[in-house]
Amino acid sequence: MPELRKDPVAGEWVIIGTERPRRPEDFRSAPVPRQPGPCILCGGNESETPPEVLAYRAGDGAPNGAGWRVRVVPSKFPTLRIEGDLERRGHGLYDLMNGVGAHELVVESPRHDDSLAALPLAVVEDVVHAFQERMLDLRRDTRFRSIVVYKPGDGGGGPPFDHPHSQILATPTPPPDLQRELVQARAYHEYRERCLLCDILQQETDEGQRLVVESEHVLGFVPFAARTPFETWLVPRRHLAAYEDVTAAERRDLARTLATVVQRMHVLLPQAPVGFVLHSAPFGDGDAAFFHWHLEVTAHVTALASHGIESGFPTNPLLPEDAARFLRDSAA
Repeated sequence: MPELRKDPVAGEWVIIGTERPRRPEDFRSAPVPRQPGPCILCGGNESETPPEVLAYRAGDGAPNGAGWRVRVVPSKFPTLRIEGDLERRGHGLYDLMNGVGAHELVVESPRHDDSLAALPLAVVEDVVHAFQERMLDLRRDTRFRSIVVYKPGDGGGGPPFDHPHSQILATPTPPPDLQRELVQARAYHEYRERCLLCDILQQETDEGQRLVVESEHVLGFVPFAARTPFETWLVPRRHLAAYEDVTAAERRDLARTLATVVQRMHVLLPQAPVGFVLHSAPFGDGDAAFFHWHLEVTAHVTALASHGIESGFPTNPLLPEDAARFLRDSAA
């Protein structure tokens, strides 16, 4: 019969389908039409974007010119705006503040038709390096409390966002998903005097059923209460609360494990867009003993159980142990 599994990190219950085995082909989606290039993010169109804030290019190429491998630019359509003061205030029993923040695009390739699964490892290393550099810079702004780094798994919705990219959003308050994790992690640490994710790493290593990929510095596994088929978390072996404080070796290992997981998802689910979100401690909690940064990777697959949203329960029709086995076997 189906199981209810409690996610110890988010503190929510997930319905896991166990009644019949699922195969990867059960989750394959019809191809999603892509917007054809070129677009404003393509190489050669640098003048059509806001001035870059970071770029990696060969040789002595001029800023905002050609020859870049990875480029970071402010969004032309920002969710939050960099200008202004927060001005937090009350309105009766309600709280509000100005929508101040920073919204940037990490352009992962100058080529419109590239994908994360097809990028050379050196470029994936550039991408995760760009995350770190921008976080280190943005945390200097005292208006910002937190940064979320994410790749929209649906492609982002229309031009220019079919171009391979990820996004950085600096905010004056941690996002809700991270807030829930912080509450759970702090409560666990207060009760057991240990880090929750450190304990999860130990159990996943001991049991092995949900492991997907292992490296010197990073472990990849399907969570015990995965919310979606093939959801995979990449977690550093060393306890570290803030991603921006990783070493170069840890960053390179993250790139390798991320590339491995995305490529295996692509083998199993060729048409499924893959997204991710990086959860890092809010600024000021970078040395927190209770929190552990991690990257959550998700394949956006055909939903086999549509009642999850309506019921309030995340519903996953694939056993996490089976998902991990499929991902491991796809490397053969």
